[in-house]
Amino acid sequence: MKRKTKQGEPKPEVVGFLGVGLDGGDGHKRITQSDHFVLLGGSAETHERMQDTVVRFEEALKDTGKPLKETPPEQVLDLLREALDR
Repeated sequence: MKRKTKQGEPKPEVVGFLGVGLDGGDGHKRITQSDHFVLLGGSAETHERMQDTVVRFEEALKDTGKPLKETPPEQVLDLLREALDR
């Protein structure tokens, strides 16, 4: 459900992320769930990298003092990019 702006138009919001690793050929089923992410698949290395990104993102989001749904989508994407670049 989208929040309404003062003019009654829907305001975009980010409600979560899905991370999919496509390089898992070892037969293991890797699934990780957090407050804002669901991570599926990938090799052990890829899945671990996705998990590290989630931790960095959630720490950065916590530092903003706002919940994900109240954080502007542009800021959410900036936080995610920063978490990926570390």
